[in-house]
Amino acid sequence: MNRRGFIGFIGGAAVWPLTARAQEREPLRRLGMLLTVQEGDPATQERLASFERRLGELGWNQGRNIRFEPRWAGGDPERLRANVAEMVRLAPDVILAQNTPMVAALRKQTDSIPIVFVQVSDPVGDGFVDALARPGGNATGFTNTMSSLGGKWVELLHEIAPGVRSIGYLFNPAAAPGRGAYFMTPLMSAAAALGMKAIPLELHNDGEIDAAIADFAMMGGEGLIANSDSFITVNRARIIAAANRHRLPTMYSSAQNASSGGLISYGVDMEEQWQGAARYIDRILRGEKPRDLPVQLPAKFVLTINLKTAKAIGLEVPWFLQQRADEVIE
Repeated sequence: MNRRGFIGFIGGAAVWPLTARAQEREPLRRLGMLLTVQEGDPATQERLASFERRLGELGWNQGRNIRFEPRWAGGDPERLRANVAEMVRLAPDVILAQNTPMVAALRKQTDSIPIVFVQVSDPVGDGFVDALARPGGNATGFTNTMSSLGGKWVELLHEIAPGVRSIGYLFNPAAAPGRGAYFMTPLMSAAAALGMKAIPLELHNDGEIDAAIADFAMMGGEGLIANSDSFITVNRARIIAAANRHRLPTMYSSAQNASSGGLISYGVDMEEQWQGAARYIDRILRGEKPRDLPVQLPAKFVLTINLKTAKAIGLEVPWFLQQRADEVIE
């Protein structure tokens, strides 16, 4: 080996480990994840998998340059508050927050840690942002619905079960946007226009679910609409079982409810929303501020119908409605 080649070899040998060490020292960013449901919830696990895949496509890989810090509330308000307090003490680079109650608790604890939210219905009305176009603070994200959806739920329930005249609106005021009022006006208006009577049914804890639905059915109730909130999500199995037991056609806001045995659902495409959250987190980790990232309205909605449940409760689903559905479960 000539002297020039030898020097080049030594130089390359010296540079290679320095480069490797630089790669090994790539900053490890921390992503807090505050989740309202119980750990292992199938729908949330699917969304998290999609979210993590999108982050990977954007260059963020668990253990290499980002560390996930998930905390699960399991529908327990006390655990939710404890998780929020712990997360604020941890002070991650950015927090992914699921659902209205979680964001409300988090905003009380910090106005500096960047927050990206998902599954929030009314971020302006709940005071999370100043405006959709210019959030103005430390939070931004993706809304999972619009108030007009309350009317759409009524119309679809009427189409799948045209004989229904008395419907109950299930919601938990502690978890529902606007304590239930957000969807109430369009829901009531749509019901009146179709000659239906809508009755608010407040649920405050899971122990009230069976009795509330049984009493409603016994008093002549003919159908239900389950609100879009974390209480409904956490208690979906119990609500679906009670509604089907009393043969009450029930509208839900999430496709997961229909695939879990609910009759029909209409709501935002959640995978699209969680992948959007990954894009926003990427932008924040690269230097952008939540106040400059507009809150995104839902762009795609999904209609799901469960024909097995329809048959079980003695309902024949109109063919025209089946043709309109994005998914029909047979």
